[in-house]
Amino acid sequence: MSDDFNMSMRKFLKQVGVTSQQAIEDAMRNADSSGKSFTAKAVITIEGFGLEHVVTGTIKGRD
Repeated sequence: MSDDFNMSMRKFLKQVGVTSQQAIEDAMRNADSSGKSFTAKAVITIEGFGLEHVVTGTIKGRD
């Protein structure tokens, strides 16, 4: 893969990670999350070649 491809992918994934973490932290601050666990799902799509990648997991609330 080319350097331009690698850099553009890393930039996109960094943006996804940083903005997602900020959104989750904001939601947790505004919710009664103490002692609870939440199911999370992230979906990444690239319409140009029909990619849909789904990641699921659990996020524990604040103690």
